[in-house]
Amino acid sequence: MIKNKVGIIFGVANKRSIAWATAQALHEAGARLAFTYQGDRLKENVEGLTNEAMPGSLLLPCDVTKQEEVDQTFKRVGEEFGRLDFLIHSIAYAPREALGGEYLNTTREAFLTALEISAYSLVQLAHAAAPLMSEGGSIVCMTYYGAEKVIAGYNVMGVAKAALEASTRYLANDLGARNIRVNAISAGPIQTLSARGVSDFSSMLKHAADHAPLHRNVEAREVGNVALFLCSPLATAVTGEVIYVDCGYNIMGI
Repeated sequence: MIKNKVGIIFGVANKRSIAWATAQALHEAGARLAFTYQGDRLKENVEGLTNEAMPGSLLLPCDVTKQEEVDQTFKRVGEEFGRLDFLIHSIAYAPREALGGEYLNTTREAFLTALEISAYSLVQLAHAAAPLMSEGGSIVCMTYYGAEKVIAGYNVMGVAKAALEASTRYLANDLGARNIRVNAISAGPIQTLSARGVSDFSSMLKHAADHAPLHRNVEAREVGNVALFLCSPLATAVTGEVIYVDCGYNIMGI
């Protein structure tokens, strides 16, 4: 379905990452992948995963708060691949102290950090990727229902995800003339490294499973499969959308 397509994935932390499940789906469909990592600790994790499952993958250091690293990443991708067909953005961060208690108490520093890393980075990476998507392309980011409704403990990350979803729509409009599509996947709660920072995350998992029409939690690979769809020729008319992969939780009222 995407055989011989090339793409880059931001946000693999370990084998439980949504980004890694997405990488597996894309790799199995025939894509060639590049991965980024932040710091030596995460480099070891990504290297361990790719060496075993996807030998020959391009691994690049990239801290999105450092523009020079972003520029160097896409320079290397251009040198290695010559083009880019898709980009997966699975990056989010807020200081742990901002993911609990009252949103009212969010500090300026925590707010700016969360918005820069979790939302602005999509704009930043899309700007860098677009020149390499000379034949069109697909950009997919990961969001969550806390962007639209209050989720206890999600706090500033909900605000950042709301900005991410709005950015998805504005970028889709800007890049549509270049045949570049931009979409977001709103996944249900999944036990990932970043999720551990949300206070009482286990209660979120139980609540979602109890109330979703499918009466279970979504699995990371199910999110990856939808990302594969969005990167494939099956989704050539889909852009600017937030697609829910949450076992139906978002449709429920009281």
